[in-house]
Amino acid sequence: MTSDIEKFVESLEEESTPTETAVADSEMAEALVTEIDTKKSKEKKTSSDEQPDKKKQFHLNVYDFASIIMAAFIIIALIFTFVFRLVGVKGQSMESTLFENDWLITMEQDEYVYGDIVVITEPNYFNEPLIKRVIATGGQIVDIDYGSSTVFVDGVALNEPYINESFILQNDDDITFPYTVPEGHLFCMGDNRNHSTDSRSTLIGAVDERYILGRAMLRILPFGDSDIYDYE
Repeated sequence: MTSDIEKFVESLEEESTPTETAVADSEMAEALVTEIDTKKSKEKKTSSDEQPDKKKQFHLNVYDFASIIMAAFIIIALIFTFVFRLVGVKGQSMESTLFENDWLITMEQDEYVYGDIVVITEPNYFNEPLIKRVIATGGQIVDIDYGSSTVFVDGVALNEPYINESFILQNDDDITFPYTVPEGHLFCMGDNRNHSTDSRSTLIGAVDERYILGRAMLRILPFGDSDIYDYE
């Protein structure tokens, strides 16, 4: 009888094994599905994260570019406010060196000397800035021989290759020569001598250096003719 019981128990154990195996296989399959789903979820998350990152990077690039452009404009504005200035030419008094609607870059100097083209902001008869050439500085003596159309500074005749005309007409409002330039002042004349109201005239006279905006450095418009001192 004992033998029969043992055989019965063994038969039960043999019958239960496939069921346990099936359960184990099912659990393994579920684990694999879970792992696959987890990978897919990670891939979807990574893909969705990449989209905002690309947009964010694009916005950052645009912001950086805009910042560079803005900084460049600010720097240029500061340079042309405190270092250089743009000045437009009006009138014909500086022909044939400068012409109306020429644009110049000017720069303030510690001192100005003969030959410099300067921008004058001192209040005057015309109520507008003037562009003239420095002929003499403070303490020097200017004289004009209208007969020979020669300008003298401290008794020395000037060689003036820049003038538009070889003769000088005397005007009724001209000052009396010889003339001593006051200290701290400049005696300035236009290159187009007979079409320029300048320091020769009592309407303008010698120019206070404190009202000199700056020395014309070069012409930026029109293009292709930047050197305004090419006679030197």
